[in-house]
Amino acid sequence: MILSYLDAVILGIVEGLTEFLPVSSTGHLTITEKLLGLTVDDPGVTAYTAIIQLGAILATLLYFRRDIVRLLVAWAAGLRSAEGRTHHDYQLAWAVIVGSVPVGIVGFLGKDLISGPLRSLWVVAAALVLWSAVMWLSESRHSALARRGEERHEGDVTLRDGIVIGLVQCFALVPGVSRSGATISAGLFRGLDRVTATRLSFFMAIPALTAAGLFEMASESDHLKLLGVGQMVVGVVVSFVVAYASIAWLLKFVSSNKITAFVWYRVALGAVLVVVLAAGWMTAT
Repeated sequence: MILSYLDAVILGIVEGLTEFLPVSSTGHLTITEKLLGLTVDDPGVTAYTAIIQLGAILATLLYFRRDIVRLLVAWAAGLRSAEGRTHHDYQLAWAVIVGSVPVGIVGFLGKDLISGPLRSLWVVAAALVLWSAVMWLSESRHSALARRGEERHEGDVTLRDGIVIGLVQCFALVPGVSRSGATISAGLFRGLDRVTATRLSFFMAIPALTAAGLFEMASESDHLKLLGVGQMVVGVVVSFVVAYASIAWLLKFVSSNKITAFVWYRVALGAVLVVVLAAGWMTAT
């Protein structure tokens, strides 16, 4: 099966738009692939969806380049001296590093399940609706803490925050949950303000998505060649451009809006999927 350049552009746009919004990029890519007539559980198609995430990661690296350098410098300084370990950026760097480990382990061990049975639109529909309840509850807790003046900011992020958010990130391996939806919700439950929770979500995306994309590129290289190398490059470039714009928009949005704004969309999409699948207008895989 060869992927057309139009398909590559469409998938790149969908990836770039939804990777960092709490609406599930994998879920939207799965739906889009079905609409394009692709086999969603085909190894090549599954690998392609992971690889075009590299475009979104490149956008993250570029957008947060100063923050990344700052954290790396603080982390290195902390490894060298006791004084460096007192800096909050050293703690934040460790939170990102430790928080990125669980999803890598679970993703590797559950690869066959994630790329097989879970690649079902029934799963996507259920996850879209069910995780929306978690997002709603997390925003409710955040609002309560904010009213009492108890929310925490980026300088208050602890190693425990990284561990908890990293563990919750594992739920995002289920299509429809959303990696950003999981990590931002976890951050809000931990008492972080929305912008800090969102920025931490971006930071944790870098190692998680980079590892997933490179792993798929190496393990599924034969299947990817069948889809087309040029198409793969186009998808990555398009996702990079769109993702960069999405990052800037989301950070501005969460500074003054609740993430429950996305809940209504998620629930509506999940409900439409259930109707479409139940009516037989679309197959689940």
